[in-house]
Amino acid sequence: MGFTREDRKALGFGAWVFALFAVFFAFFALWIAGSAMGRSDKANNLAKQSLAPKVSETEFSLDAKAVSAETGGNITVSNVGKIPHNLVIKGTSAKTKDLNPGDTTLLSLKGLKDGTYEMYCAIPGHAGSGMVGTVTIGKGGMAGGMGNNEAAQRASNDADDKAQLQPVLKYVGQLTDGANTKGIGNVPLEPTLLPDGTKEFKLTAKIVDWEIEPGKTVRAWTYNGTVPGPMIQVNSGDKVRVTLTNKLPQSTEIHFHGLEIPNAVDGVPYVTNKGPIKPGQTYSYNFVAQPTPAVGMYHSHHHAEQQVPDGLAGAFLVSSLPIPSGFAAPSQVVPLVLNDAGTIGLSINGKSFPSTLPVMAKVGEVVEIHYFNEGLQIHPMHLHGIKQTVIAQDGFALPAPVDQDTVLVGPGQRVTVLVRARADQVGVWAFHCHILNHAERTDGMFGMVTTFIVS
Repeated sequence: MGFTREDRKALGFGAWVFALFAVFFAFFALWIAGSAMGRSDKANNLAKQSLAPKVSETEFSLDAKAVSAETGGNITVSNVGKIPHNLVIKGTSAKTKDLNPGDTTLLSLKGLKDGTYEMYCAIPGHAGSGMVGTVTIGKGGMAGGMGNNEAAQRASNDADDKAQLQPVLKYVGQLTDGANTKGIGNVPLEPTLLPDGTKEFKLTAKIVDWEIEPGKTVRAWTYNGTVPGPMIQVNSGDKVRVTLTNKLPQSTEIHFHGLEIPNAVDGVPYVTNKGPIKPGQTYSYNFVAQPTPAVGMYHSHHHAEQQVPDGLAGAFLVSSLPIPSGFAAPSQVVPLVLNDAGTIGLSINGKSFPSTLPVMAKVGEVVEIHYFNEGLQIHPMHLHGIKQTVIAQDGFALPAPVDQDTVLVGPGQRVTVLVRARADQVGVWAFHCHILNHAERTDGMFGMVTTFIVS
């Protein structure tokens, strides 16, 4: 807009100045409105971010393995790592751009039907290293609790119940038909007896196809082809040699977690030895088992954040723990290796329900259970209906046993319990991690669930 000299004369100088200020204020008002709209959009985005479930990505994991979101909602995705990451909802067009370290964005779920989806980082190699999880949209999701969509929940309730029955039927089928997946871990490894009396245990680190649950097979990093690796058992005072051949595409190392051994064989590259075991190399660890019982683990201590969750772990037992008075000698010793990350994910002994195996005991029997937490999270292991008597932590006998029904096992910890089966406890009892989204989702039980069966 402009004014000619004639306009100014017609309007007079004062009127012209007034008109000029009017135009100025009009533009100023438009700028203020635009800024306000911008701030409003920013505020709306901030509000959306604050209400949306959050997933933080790093090398190589998602901090939230299972999240819930409203129908048509969003997920706030943040890269807290040191290299680019993204997040994709499998089988859909929902995905973020590649996020640089420090970036945060919203992943829109608009157009996705209610249900549970797999989410993962689509940058090559990242999902296989552990950057996977699930998102539940709608019913069973965040949506402010169960009351938010009652009509839809009532309409789908019978179908939901039927869906939740299916994994239980698959689990029960194992009692008559045998395991419903291929492969079993924790099988005791027989040693080779050397001329000087040394017990040699031979391990090969290699990648294999490992079936976690029916229809779900992953590329697992293993010792001798199983998850967990074979169980090593020795007696106090035994001379031990563990020989590792590395057939992985990456260097590795073994750390004997919870065992008192010489510094030179502790298995931490560049700290207790010169360097890791490179692909194609073989190395032997030699030591004498200490004269006290030990409940230990052996696992990688090189690229451990990826190699251990992907399967490179096993149980290592030295002699037997003392059994408190009032308990019969255990009829069986059951190792339960817990995991929650990597390609293996939420699992017990390398399997996810309905492929976990039950613990079975007859009335009057005592079962000794060793929990080994090789995961990245704490797990409260809850046994329905039967108390667990904690007798040792990290292989050290407690001054007095402690009765619990929920036993807390932190990352790296080992906890030993005794379970005595009574006549009034005959039946099938649920046995699971009590972080509930480690054990249940909208299509039923999964992950860290098994049973204790008293007959």
